[in-house]
Amino acid sequence: MVYAIMQLIGGLILAVAWIPQIIQILRTKSVKDLNNKTFLFLVAGIALMEVYAVHMALGGVGFAFLITNSVSLLIMLTILGCILKYRKG
Repeated sequence: MVYAIMQLIGGLILAVAWIPQIIQILRTKSVKDLNNKTFLFLVAGIALMEVYAVHMALGGVGFAFLITNSVSLLIMLTILGCILKYRKG
C-alpha cells in the first residue's frame, strides 16, 4: 500500500510538472521551441504503458499506475495538440 501511494504521488508530480509548459503555450501561442517528434515519442510510449496499466488494473493491481499514466497521457496529448494547433507552416 505504501508503494502504491508513493507511485501515485510520484506519478502525479511527474504529470503535473508539464502543466506550466501548457500554460506557457496557451499564453504565448508559441510552440517554436518544442520538438513535435519528442512529444510523438512520449505519447507513443505512454500509450503503450497505458495498455499495460489497464491490463494490471483488470488483474486487480496497479490502479495507482493506471491513474497516473492516464493523467500523463492526457497531458502529453494536450501538449501535442497545442503543437499541432500553433505550429506555423
